[in-house]
Amino acid sequence: MSRRKKKPTRRVAVPIEQLNAIVERTRTEPLAEADHATLKAAVDTLARLTEELETKTTTLERVRRLIFGPRSETTDTVLGKDQTDATPANPEDKASATTDGDTPRKPRQGHGRNGAEDYPRAPRIPVPHATLKHGDPCPEPGCDGRLYRQRQEPAVLVRVTGVAPLQAQVYELERLRCGLCGTVFTADPPAGVGAAKYDESAAAMIALLKYGCGLPFHRIQRLEQALAIPLPATTQWDVVQQAATRIAPAGYELIQQAAEGTVLYNDDTPMRILKFTAEARAEALPPGAKAERTGVFTSGVVAETLNGPVALFKTGPCHAGEHLAEVLDQRQDPTAPIQLSDALARNTPGDHATQAASCIPHGRRKFVEVYEAFPEEVAFVLETLRPVFRTDQQAQQEGLSPAARLLLHQEQSGPRMQALHDWMARQFAERLVEPNSGLGQAITYLQNHWEKLTLFLRVPGAPLSNNLCERALKKAILHRKNSLFYRTLNGAQVGDRFMSLIHTAELHQVEPFDYLVALLRHAGAVALEPAAWMPWNYTAALARLASEATDPAPD
Repeated sequence: MSRRKKKPTRRVAVPIEQLNAIVERTRTEPLAEADHATLKAAVDTLARLTEELETKTTTLERVRRLIFGPRSETTDTVLGKDQTDATPANPEDKASATTDGDTPRKPRQGHGRNGAEDYPRAPRIPVPHATLKHGDPCPEPGCDGRLYRQRQEPAVLVRVTGVAPLQAQVYELERLRCGLCGTVFTADPPAGVGAAKYDESAAAMIALLKYGCGLPFHRIQRLEQALAIPLPATTQWDVVQQAATRIAPAGYELIQQAAEGTVLYNDDTPMRILKFTAEARAEALPPGAKAERTGVFTSGVVAETLNGPVALFKTGPCHAGEHLAEVLDQRQDPTAPIQLSDALARNTPGDHATQAASCIPHGRRKFVEVYEAFPEEVAFVLETLRPVFRTDQQAQQEGLSPAARLLLHQEQSGPRMQALHDWMARQFAERLVEPNSGLGQAITYLQNHWEKLTLFLRVPGAPLSNNLCERALKKAILHRKNSLFYRTLNGAQVGDRFMSLIHTAELHQVEPFDYLVALLRHAGAVALEPAAWMPWNYTAALARLASEATDPAPD
């Protein structure tokens, strides 16, 4: 059944004074067409709100979106510009006309369908022609030609079938009993079948569903039960807990790799631990933290290293800055890394020396929030910052080095940021803005953190936003929305370890399932040399083990 796309509702801002005036005019004169449309829209809005409020599942966020529309902070959306009319004067800017630095999306070929190349692990099954072969005469009437095998790629047919995430095989091992002595002889299981009930691939799949996709254990249990595979939630926990111990060396190595990063992003999000005793909380508190602290957070650190990005998660009473300080305790490089976060004091890594940068979108958002009250002023700020994001996008698309990117920003973004700085100073100097107003507070935020916000104009490689870490934290948020909590601190640590390995693999475009299986099946080798089993190089370690297994032993 085709689904017809619902036409978005056009938002109309009508002051309450205008509605009152329309109501008063109805007393003495007929209602004009424009007044009728305005009054009808107001009545429809009231009816819709009443209907929503009578629904038990309605949330404040749903009501907010109903009244104010979807949350979007792009300049064109905030300023109410029509996307079809906002055509740049420069034809080269058309691709990014509707974004503020995000990569422009190009329409996909094939209407979004996936081709055979999108299934790299699907087995390739050659299918010969049933009646014809190479060299046969052409079966077409009146044709004397011969058939030749096509040298191009064969015609492909992708067949997708459904299978259970976890499957079971029952091996019936024959048993023979001696009739005289009573000894029982049992057949050995097939080669490659271990004695453990749950294979390493089962542990990897459960961990991926739970900590990578956000499925709670009880939902996995119901899913497998519907597929005739009993898998209790308690059993799933036992499996992933044992697996987490085996992959611990790889998790510790991730911390070592992140500690040497050149750029470190950090942030945190609230989390809940159900059984968190006072003794466990006191033991988990970082040094110097107040004993009465009650908050629980999942903090994320994303590090840009020489080997690529590394993601770390930690759940407990520590803030993002305290987590980052623990990571930097392992750092061997004496140079101070770039550290990007929002401007909260709890994001700073204590006494560790860093080149602190602040997230520009956080400051920009404060202007977006007051657009209705100060449309002209906010429009100036957004239009000034838009080219800065586009310049950064240009540097990324052209693959510029950090030094070349710095020069590009100094040439193109420097004058724009200076113009914004001068404009803000003039607002207060000429008393055009009340400092305690929403706009005044937004300007004060930028002024107070101007050095950190403009670090990208002075230091090579300094980023503009903390989006990389915020996207990583969505994994923890997905877990919180579905599972609601961790039961114990130990459960949180298991989840953090798997999330760190899974998301780091995803950042390197490596299949997390294949990576986790490799770690679990070669846990001994991982423990001996964990640095060789990172997402960016574990395939080389697998190839080396396979080569050693096939090479004959020296005499």
